[in-house]
Amino acid sequence: MQYTNKYSSPIGRITMASNGERLTGLWFDGQKYFGSTLSSDHEEKHLSVFEDTKCWLDCYFSGEIPAFTPPLLLSDTPFRLAVWEILKGIPYGQTITYGKIADMLAKQKGLKSMSAQAVGGAVGHNPISIIIPCHRVVGVNGSLTGYAGGMDKKIKLLTLEKTDLKNLFIP
Repeated sequence: MQYTNKYSSPIGRITMASNGERLTGLWFDGQKYFGSTLSSDHEEKHLSVFEDTKCWLDCYFSGEIPAFTPPLLLSDTPFRLAVWEILKGIPYGQTITYGKIADMLAKQKGLKSMSAQAVGGAVGHNPISIIIPCHRVVGVNGSLTGYAGGMDKKIKLLTLEKTDLKNLFIP
């Protein structure tokens, strides 16, 4: 069984999903790929993992760096899981390009190169927004491209983290 719960953030309502023990999804309501890990059979419920996630989000939206991460459960292709693992390591307030992530993955796998576009697809399908910080990924030359939650939210999240936006290009 899967469960959901809601959170009202300063930049929009968020839906959380869980298998009962771990967080399996976190989306801005109405975003692209909303509910991608949810089956049609789920119910609204109060769970300790949702309380932990709400505490994490309260801390984050107050401008602080949360000192913990709620328990997460990700399942997808090995490629997407590898991309999401790299996303988890992007420091608060900093950005990385899709190309840099592709280079990191290629190096891990002993390959000469890897597609930044493929990385972009994996980043876009990240089911646990904010906690797995896909909003910190930018295009070549610092262009702010591609955020399933919407560019306005990406800019607000980066601004909240006091990311230096002066070197980023907003299309």
